[in-house]
Amino acid sequence: MSLLERARTYGSLVTIAHTVFALPFAAAAVVLAHAVPHAPLTVGRVVAMLVCMVAARSAAMAYNRYADRDVDAANPRTAGRHIPRGVVSAREALLVTAAAGAVFVGAATTLGVLPGVLSPLVLLVLLGYSHAKRLTWASHAWLGFALALAPGGAWIAAGAAPSLPIVLFMFAVLTWLFGFDILYSLQDESFDRQHGLHSVPARFGTRGALFWSTAAHVATPLLLALAGFLLGRGLLYGVAVALTAALLAYEHALVGKGDLSKIDKAFFDVNAWLSVGFFVLTLADEWVRCEVRT
Repeated sequence: MSLLERARTYGSLVTIAHTVFALPFAAAAVVLAHAVPHAPLTVGRVVAMLVCMVAARSAAMAYNRYADRDVDAANPRTAGRHIPRGVVSAREALLVTAAAGAVFVGAATTLGVLPGVLSPLVLLVLLGYSHAKRLTWASHAWLGFALALAPGGAWIAAGAAPSLPIVLFMFAVLTWLFGFDILYSLQDESFDRQHGLHSVPARFGTRGALFWSTAAHVATPLLLALAGFLLGRGLLYGVAVALTAALLAYEHALVGKGDLSKIDKAFFDVNAWLSVGFFVLTLADEWVRCEVRT
């Protein structure tokens, strides 16, 4: 296998394309940081933040594939993943984890003392998620917290001090992920029970899982709205919040009462549009506000 083919294999191992879930919210946090004192947004700072984002997620995904290799091999839904198929060895997945983790910590140190100090702790949270399903049905919340670290880290990397608005924004991302990860895990409800794995569907059943997911997704736009209110956001930010609420409602309409026939559309398509749409409208809101000020 050529070097280019190997790079493509590793890229698919860590599903680089799925960065679309977290990256737009991290970028939105950088935009929102302009409402408070922040550092100059130079090209170097933007590149370092992008490197951090991709590297941290790559490390987390590679380690997840390593930690879940036995479970993936036993589950018909995931048996085609790289390690069970023998396309990538467990050792290679660990090497990718180590390399991506080192790049993340290195890039974070260029963004300031605080990002550099926090980066190993962030990495610990990201890698730790891979073991959460063996410990607690709240593993979806762990994953949500891991994803919420992206906008929180972007806010700090932009030179903004930690404050209530970014905490609310992070909780919004946490509830968003918590809700849609529960819906996705409905596919493995029986498998999780049979193999002693913990999840909301395995613990509470389909009806209970839908309740938890709905409650989380009701909280998401409310938290986004409150964060925007505290930061003095404008009309287009309000449209972004409304779009988020509408797409989450659509997502639940697709899944219905545990109907998994459209789960991929609900999980991948709707959430990708949600995150990208939220960022675009947040950016447009900031642009309008800048034009009004000038």
